Amino acid sequence: MAKNMNASETFHPLPSQFDLELLSALLEPEDATYPWNPADEESEIYFRELEEQFAQDLTDEELTTHSQAFYGKLDTLWSEISDSTHYNDNTKNVTLANLQKTLHSAFAASVPQSWLNAIAQKASEILNTSRSIGDQLLVECVQTVLPSWETEDLLVLARPYASAMRGNEPQNADTITEINNREWTALSQIEQAKVSLAIAHYAFTQLDNFQSET
Repeated sequence: MAKNMNASETFHPLPSQFDLELLSALLEPEDATYPWNPADEESEIYFRELEEQFAQDLTDEELTTHSQAFYGKLDTLWSEISDSTHYNDNTKNVTLANLQKTLHSAFAASVPQSWLNAIAQKASEILNTSRSIGDQLLVECVQTVLPSWETEDLLVLARPYASAMRGNEPQNADTITEINNREWTALSQIEQAKVSLAIAHYAFTQLDNFQSET
C-alpha cells in the first residue's frame, strides 16, 4: 500500500519544449508525408531538409544531450510501470498462498487438498475483480470442484450464506462439524456441495481479513 502511494506521489518535472516536439514527431499520424521508401528521390530531399533544420536549431552536442534525457525519462516511466505490475502480481501470489495455507489448516483433515486449492484460487480471482461478494460468487467457486452441478441448484444450497455475507452469523461451523471423522468419498454429492459452499464462504471471509490487515 505504501509503495503504491509513493509511486503516485513521485514528482515528474515538466517536459521541455524539445521533449514535446520530439514526442510530437514520434506520434505523427501515419498519413503524414513520410518517405517510407529511402530509394525515392523525394526521400533524399526530405532527410536533407530535416538534417538542416536540426542543424539550425541544435548543435550535435545539444541534440545528443536532449535525446538521451528524453529517452531516459521514457525508461524511468516504463520502469515504474513494470515495478508496479510486479508488485501487484507478487501481492496476489502471496495472498493466494496465505489463503491456501489457511484453508489447509482448517479443513485438510476432512477435505481433499486439491479441492481447497481450487476454491482458494477461484475466490482469489473473484476478489481481484472487485465485485461485491454474494451467493452467486460462492456458487462460482464451488462449480470449479463440482462442475456438473447446475447454478440454480447450488444457489438453493447457498441461501443460508446470503445473510451471513451481509454481516450476520456465519454458517460454516455446523456444516463442517457434520463431516468430521468421515471419509470425503463417503459423503453424498449434496453434502460435498454444502461443505464446499461453507469453505468458499470461509475463504472470502479470510480474504476480507487479509485486505483489512494491509
